[in-house]
Amino acid sequence: MTARDLVIAVHGSAVPEAGATTARLADSVRALTGAPVAVGHLDHQTPSLPHVLADRPGAVVVPLLLGDGYHRTVDIPAVARAFDCAVTRGLSGEHAVALALYDRLRDAERAAGGAADAVVVAGAGSSRPGGNDGTLAAVRQLGLLLPVPVPVTAAYCSASAPAPAEAVALLRARGFRRVAVATHLLAPGRFTRALAAVPGTWAVAAPIADHARVARLVAARYAEAGYAGARYAEAGCAEARYAAAEAEAGCAEAGYAAAEAGAEIPPRVACQRETLPL
Repeated sequence: MTARDLVIAVHGSAVPEAGATTARLADSVRALTGAPVAVGHLDHQTPSLPHVLADRPGAVVVPLLLGDGYHRTVDIPAVARAFDCAVTRGLSGEHAVALALYDRLRDAERAAGGAADAVVVAGAGSSRPGGNDGTLAAVRQLGLLLPVPVPVTAAYCSASAPAPAEAVALLRARGFRRVAVATHLLAPGRFTRALAAVPGTWAVAAPIADHARVARLVAARYAEAGYAGARYAEAGCAEARYAAAEAEAGCAEAGYAAAEAGAEIPPRVACQRETLPL
């Protein structure tokens, strides 16, 4: 079967590093699927999503979005319909996202010289109902992954409260001195620059779009649409087998603690996530 075009729909950013990050993701997805892969932007960068889809009618569009806000639910489907394209689910709430977020956080902590004693998960933010569910899911899942119980709370770079600076300040007022920011964002941009400038942070993690787990998740979304190329299908990574593959690797939600023990993280059976009065 000929592989259908796969178009990754991204928000876009005026920050030059954003394009390099999504290009690395596209390369990884292309290697996984064997499909023709292109990137279409919603704002700030070219080529635009309509321009890309006009050249690829009938493509599979994977929204590279961590929440189900306006872009995911309204404008991407509208553009895709005009070119007879299928739109997959976004990335909101997926275990692979939490694991990528965890890896980036641990990298930042190591660079800072030690583990954080509190964590703020900073998402883009949305005013639409359910638009922040992806960030809230990441808070819950990251709480399960951390090796010791620490406060983990959500913050938003726009449209919702609290802002990251407010969340960090509240934690520091409660006596926490190593407050890390887990960046629930995909690529460098104005939000990541703002996070880097938040006062009182111990460590700020990098965005996650070019993490290997995100590439696998995008490839799985493509497979879910029924257009996986032979290379990806033969690798056994279709969406129907994705959860099983993760479980065998010890990374399904029920096996988080044991899996991370193998990644040089002390195992624990349960973690009670503290809910902060924000």
